[in-house]
Amino acid sequence: MKIIIDAMGGDNAPDAILQGAADAVKELGVEILAVGDPKAIQESAARLGILLEGIEILPASETIEMCDEPAKAVRTKKDSSLVVGLKALAEGKGDAFVSAGSTGALHVGTSLLVRTVKGVKRPALATVIPGGKKPYLLMDCGANVECRATMLNAFGVMGSVYMNKVMGVKDPAVALVNNGAEESKGTPIYREAHQLLKANPAIRFTGNIEPRDVPTGAADVVVCDGFTGNVILKLTEGLAKTLIGQLKPVFMKNLRTKLAFLAIKDGMKEFKKKMDADEYGGAPLLGAARPVIKAHGSSNAKAFKNAIRQAKLCVEGDVVGTMQASLVALAAPENEG
Repeated sequence: MKIIIDAMGGDNAPDAILQGAADAVKELGVEILAVGDPKAIQESAARLGILLEGIEILPASETIEMCDEPAKAVRTKKDSSLVVGLKALAEGKGDAFVSAGSTGALHVGTSLLVRTVKGVKRPALATVIPGGKKPYLLMDCGANVECRATMLNAFGVMGSVYMNKVMGVKDPAVALVNNGAEESKGTPIYREAHQLLKANPAIRFTGNIEPRDVPTGAADVVVCDGFTGNVILKLTEGLAKTLIGQLKPVFMKNLRTKLAFLAIKDGMKEFKKKMDADEYGGAPLLGAARPVIKAHGSSNAKAFKNAIRQAKLCVEGDVVGTMQASLVALAAPENEG
C-alpha cells in the first residue's frame, strides 16, 4: 500500500512529517510517496538520520501557506505539494493522501481534483475526539459552515461507516447535536434532519444530543453543521487544556499533595494517553472519492504517523466503497418515489 504525503504542509514540516512517515514505513509496512522540495526533504532526512527506505520523492516547487486564500491558492499554486499530491491521488499513484497543511486548501483541492462519491456535494471534516466513556466522531468540524438537512443525513451515514470500519465500533450510535432532546427542538433545518436521520435505515440513530452530553461519548457519531462542530471542537480543546493545566499546581502545592500525586502517577499517565489527540492522528475528509486525511497543523511525528495509520485503515476497510454503497442504497427509495 502506498500513502501519498504532503511533506511541506504544517507548522513542523518537513522534519516532523518525514519522521512520522519513516516511523510509519517501519511500524505499519506502508510505502510513502513524499511530495515536496527534494532538496529540503533530503536535507531533513540527513539531519534526522533517516535513510529514506520505502520513501519515494515526488517533486513540487511550491507550498501553500496557512495564510493563503484556499481557492486562489489551489488555482494558482499548481506545483504546490498539496495540489501535486492530490493530483497524484486522483491519478492512482497512491491509495490515500495525508496533509498537515491548510484545511481550507485541502478541502477545496479535494473537491476539485479528487472529487466526491455519488450523493455527496462537498466532503465533511470529521474528527475523532477522546470522550469520557469512549472516543466519538464529530462531523462536520468546519468544512461546511452551512448545511442542508440532506447533508446532515449523509454525514450520519458516512460517520457510521468510518467508526465501524476504522475504529472498529459495531453498530455505531449516531446522534444529532441540538439544544434539547425533543424532536421539536432546533432550527427548521435541524428538525428536518432529525426526521431524515430517524428514518435512515443505514444507521442506528439515537436522537438529539445536547452539547453537555457530547464529551461523555454517549454517541459514537455526533452530527452537526461545520460552524457548530468547529465551535464544539475548539471549546473542547480549550477546556481540556485548561483543566489539565490546573492539575499541576494542585498536586505541587505541598509535600502531602506531591505524595498523593506519586500514588496516582500511573493512573494519570493512562488518563493522559486516553485524552491524547495525537493517538488518533488526523481528521478524514469523508465523502471524498479516495481517502484524504487532514493531520493537525502542529502535528509532531507521532501524530503524523497515526494520521498515516488512519489512511491505511481507510484503505484496508474500503471506507470509500462502503460509504458509496450505503449512500446509493439510501437514495434508491427516493429515486423510486
